[in-house]
Amino acid sequence: MSQGGPTLLGVDIILVGSILAAIAAMAVFFAIYTAVTVKDPMAKRVKALNARRDELKSGMIPSSARKRQSLVRRTDTTDKMKDTLQGMKVLQESQVKDIQQKLAQAGYRNKELAVVIIFARMVLPIVLGLIGVVMFYWSDMFPEWGSFKRFLGFAALVILGYKGPELYISNVANKRTKAIQKGLPDALDLLVICAEAGLTVDAAFNRVARELGRAYPELGDEFALTAIELSFLTERRQAFENFAYRVDLDAVRGVVTTMVQTERYGTPLASALRVLSAEFRNERMMRAEEKAARLPAIMTVPLILFILPVLFIVILGPAACSIADAFSGGGPGAN
Repeated sequence: MSQGGPTLLGVDIILVGSILAAIAAMAVFFAIYTAVTVKDPMAKRVKALNARRDELKSGMIPSSARKRQSLVRRTDTTDKMKDTLQGMKVLQESQVKDIQQKLAQAGYRNKELAVVIIFARMVLPIVLGLIGVVMFYWSDMFPEWGSFKRFLGFAALVILGYKGPELYISNVANKRTKAIQKGLPDALDLLVICAEAGLTVDAAFNRVARELGRAYPELGDEFALTAIELSFLTERRQAFENFAYRVDLDAVRGVVTTMVQTERYGTPLASALRVLSAEFRNERMMRAEEKAARLPAIMTVPLILFILPVLFIVILGPAACSIADAFSGGGPGAN
């Protein structure tokens, strides 16, 4: 009989290595596929913005009920999920609004996805829990694991099923917020130039969206959507508040407050935006300096664990080999 492979903490190392190699191969194929099939990101953005424009038009222009129903992006699947959650008394309005805001911050315009997220948070723990029971208790996949390790694996799957959708949305929202924060000072500079040139606020937002759409697509998307809402909403303040609702940044809230005060009191827009732009640039420089100051402390652990041992081996290795040969009598002068 052939002996089993080496194990670490009851896990077969060869099996884990094979799985990791398969995942790496799949990642390489996926990277090649994404590099070959490059799609224009502007097409999807333009489609979403046109849908929002049509939705705003439907509230101003009388139209048939069929057209209005086509603009509301609801499906039978989401309606069934919503009815199921309401029947189980687990669908709360505050929870739906919170998830809808997170979806808006992540760039998802369809508010019906909030029902899908809540339904997934209810179903995924059950599904992954059943998979965990099959893996850790019914099958003999991990025979050397004790009861404590099996329970930890089962609990990890259940927690992952409950927190997984929320963590994914939060991760996408954080990446998008950082991308918007990076390009906001440049956008304000362009807004200042447009305001000094005599453009209106909605025309200035449109111009900034066109100019920065390639360099900062997330920021261009938000500016274009705000320009559309400024053109169609009855209250212009609501358009600015929607902008702050979709982007979780103090800087954006400051811009929105400045815009609202400018619209209300008629104060010069260019001077206020110039002050905000200079402040945001100083904040960006301070964040860069903070990261540079943290770099030595962050590099300490990799330096000790990876760089210094290799350096010691390279420097002291030949000397240690020479000393070992001299003590063993295998030096150059040995007979």
